[in-house]
Amino acid sequence: MDAKTAAKAVKQGEVSPVYLLYGSEKYQMNEFAALLEAQLLSKEDRDFALIHMDLSETPIQVVVEEAETVPFMVPRKLIFVRDVSLFTAGKENGKVEHRIEALLDYMENPAEYSVIVFMVNQEKLDERKKVVKAVKKAGTALAFLPLGGEDLLKWVEQQASKQSCTFARGAAEALIRNAGTSLQTLAGEVDKLCLYAGSGGTVDEATVDQLVARSTEQNVFALVEDIANLRLDKALSIFYELLKQREEPIKIAALITRQFRIILQVKMLSRQSYSQQQIASQLGLHPYAVKIAGEQAKKFETTKLENILNYLGDLDYKMKSGGVDKVLGLELFLLRLGA
Repeated sequence: MDAKTAAKAVKQGEVSPVYLLYGSEKYQMNEFAALLEAQLLSKEDRDFALIHMDLSETPIQVVVEEAETVPFMVPRKLIFVRDVSLFTAGKENGKVEHRIEALLDYMENPAEYSVIVFMVNQEKLDERKKVVKAVKKAGTALAFLPLGGEDLLKWVEQQASKQSCTFARGAAEALIRNAGTSLQTLAGEVDKLCLYAGSGGTVDEATVDQLVARSTEQNVFALVEDIANLRLDKALSIFYELLKQREEPIKIAALITRQFRIILQVKMLSRQSYSQQQIASQLGLHPYAVKIAGEQAKKFETTKLENILNYLGDLDYKMKSGGVDKVLGLELFLLRLGA
């Protein structure tokens, strides 16, 4: 079962006794947790019915005891449990002794008046563990992983639609290019842009560039994109803007090197028939970053990318050893690449 199906079931009153939420996309995980809270508990009941626990401080048997205890003055309890390593391959915290058999026994006959929600901020579960198998059998396990390229664009547009606002063609891409791929950050920026556009308004690419500031990493990302599309004037403009912001040229060079290394890695893995999601997992990148790097990779031959990385390696040495002026060295690199 995926998160959308589970959310629909919750809204229809079909609730699992135990949920195991895991993954690196905290924003969507928290959204699902908020949905459970809104659907299962009234505002008046939350003081008695809503419980938060942390397995780094509390033994799992205490969580089970809480779930088995009949609720006081409310019909149902909702227990959120932050997990460190109970469901993953990581080492367990030696300070707390967990009796896993207590949870295994509970899963055989869970209380009707309690819902336990385990929240694990790790991309993978340890499928070999009995506790993982037991929760999956008796409860619901949901993965919250980074959205792929097209899914991320659709998500931005859906967030805008909730605000009675429309994103023009290219605006969603511009927002991700400027703000990055964090859903928490993107949600805040969409709210700001839609407030600026007004109800029923449209946000275009120019508005995004006007209102959404880029981080240094995103500026370098855009700089490389401009280089790939032979927009040397724009690439130099971004470079000079970074210098105005007092960014260290060696740091800028390192970020440019990182981006070209990613482009080369994506190109090589794509040739081996790796999917976008597989490449993202292999390189520890967001799927959208892999999508963009894949598009950039089409504009460079492998030998060209290797030569660029070799040149950047030499430039890094010269910049650090005083063999070349830092700013001039990067300017020459950009001009050479643009030519």
